[in-house]
Amino acid sequence: MNGAALRRVRGLMRKEALQILRDPSALAIAFLLPAILLWLFGYGVTLDARRVPLAIVVEQPGALAASFAAGFDRSRYFEPHRYLTGQAAERAMAARKVDGIVWLRADFGRQARGSAGAPIGVIIDGVDANTARLVEGYVQQVWAGWVAAEAARQGVRDPLPLDVRPRVRFNPSVNSRHYLIPGLIALIMTLTGALLTALVIAREWERGTMEALMVTPVALREILIAKLVPYFVLGMGGMLGSVAIAVFLFGVPLHGSIVVLSACAAQFMLATLGMGLVISTVARNQFVAGQIALITTFLPAFILSGFVFDLHSTPGFVQAISHVVAARYFVAILQSVFLAGDVWAVILPNAAALVVLAAIFLGLARALARKRLD
Repeated sequence: MNGAALRRVRGLMRKEALQILRDPSALAIAFLLPAILLWLFGYGVTLDARRVPLAIVVEQPGALAASFAAGFDRSRYFEPHRYLTGQAAERAMAARKVDGIVWLRADFGRQARGSAGAPIGVIIDGVDANTARLVEGYVQQVWAGWVAAEAARQGVRDPLPLDVRPRVRFNPSVNSRHYLIPGLIALIMTLTGALLTALVIAREWERGTMEALMVTPVALREILIAKLVPYFVLGMGGMLGSVAIAVFLFGVPLHGSIVVLSACAAQFMLATLGMGLVISTVARNQFVAGQIALITTFLPAFILSGFVFDLHSTPGFVQAISHVVAARYFVAILQSVFLAGDVWAVILPNAAALVVLAAIFLGLARALARKRLD
């Protein structure tokens, strides 16, 4: 690129930067929207079960039954409600007053002292399958803790044939916020990159300034570069702000390198900018461009990236479609860098996929763009 071309690109970039500064909506999408989304997801969305209403039925009170029931009182996961009969507890669950029932039969104390152990009746409301699985695991955790405490109190070394000691790596507190918020950064960057750039060329057509650009010596590639650079800077600024909010406000651990994260974010940003430019070159109306961007970038990034839903649980054809979603690769990088560190076996293949997608989308945008009125 010669000196005249560089001057033209600088002039166009300055014009685009001034337009961004004069347009509060672009700044709001880049900086205010990430803060709002992080606040909503950080405080309002959780996949953890806390203070689950649980019915406790003790048919025959006793020392062992009281000791076991007290384990639920001490647990942060449950809000126990005592019922005298199982029928009353079942009516409460049918009325959605409790999400589960722990039922200790009349012979619980006698059987607990026997060699076979005492069975515990557990009934769980399966309307919300995710909560049901969590409640089941929490009940088993309380049961295992009580058995271990009773064994220690009685001086028994190993009352059960198995000694289960689960360990959770990378997210020891099993806090859903720690993996939701890193994934949300990919969603925010998708909005910033694809939505804003989807409007830039369409806006030129609507305002009639594209015709003026076409009669100037500026080349088409110079227009595209001038459109890309300011929004790239804007998107990276929003990313750094989102990372700061995640770490300092919500306490999400960042075990990896911020340099590695920024480099991968730059690759993802180029891919999303390319997607936005492709949309912007096809649609000459800002409303249409915005709707296409939401449907083709934001929704796939939300559903098919692994941000919330486990892709391994989806059918094979859905997993195949997800390979063209750039957010899928960036979410994997984000969760690895935040929670595990710089795991190169995860970072390198996903970063390579982002480079390929960025090249495809930017190349497609260049091929579809024409310095013509038709």
